[in-house]
Amino acid sequence: MMKSRRSLPPLNALRAFEVSGRRLSFRAAADELGVTQGAVAQQVRALEEHLGLALFQRHPRGLQLTLPGAAYLAEVTRAFDTLADATGRLLVRPDMVTISVTPTVAAKLLIPRLGDLQAGLPDVELRTVATEALSDFERDQVDIAVRLTRPPFAADLEAQLLFRQDVVAVASPRLVGNMTLPLSLEQLRVLPLLHDAQGHWATFLKTGGKLPGAVFNQTTLALDAAMAGQGVALACKAFVATDLAAGRLVQVAQAGILGPDFYLVRRRSAPVRQSAQAVWDWCLNRLLPC
Repeated sequence: MMKSRRSLPPLNALRAFEVSGRRLSFRAAADELGVTQGAVAQQVRALEEHLGLALFQRHPRGLQLTLPGAAYLAEVTRAFDTLADATGRLLVRPDMVTISVTPTVAAKLLIPRLGDLQAGLPDVELRTVATEALSDFERDQVDIAVRLTRPPFAADLEAQLLFRQDVVAVASPRLVGNMTLPLSLEQLRVLPLLHDAQGHWATFLKTGGKLPGAVFNQTTLALDAAMAGQGVALACKAFVATDLAAGRLVQVAQAGILGPDFYLVRRRSAPVRQSAQAVWDWCLNRLLPC
């Protein structure tokens, strides 16, 4: 016989227990839930009374799950994950496509082409997540990602090469003045160097020592500094093609192909939504260096 759902504990009490079990602290659980520590402790105590057993051992420095508490936590966490997944799927609109890109891909390639995308795919609502962190396709509800990576790829992922990482050294025309281009390695070493998270300068200049110069966590920031005349930056040629054509930057040296490369990645799942497939095809054809 199916048990009545009316016998289930209150949802707030289950939530307080689940967070407290993950954090093993009423104080940390209170911070995550945005309530007082006393409220969390009261909810957990009420749940224990409802169940007729202890879920935690209380210690001065924190909590310890009892054996029944640990088993119950695994099941409650799984239930909350199921609810979160169901809610996420319910809220995802069929015409909304989420793409995860690095901040530099967003600034240098995607944003300048948004008008082209909207004109070609007027019924698609594109949601852009610009981050250096690797997105979890399921947890973050990401449809497509552009990432600097290399094969092999996991069996559940589909990846296509978008463009190679052809690295060049660039600077403002004001910085190099009348110097003859391309510059030699010796000439580059005496100019201010702008570093990003890729850290290609040591490889390019064939040195193992620490190199001076400003350090940025994003390539797009190093390029902004280069355009401001602050130094020489190394970047994938795809990111500077427009600025080179417009004369805002000049190529002062060729570094060559420095892998890994940029790939378009998505989960292998069926069926693929029509809107997500349309954005995937658009990226392969339009999200490319000029």
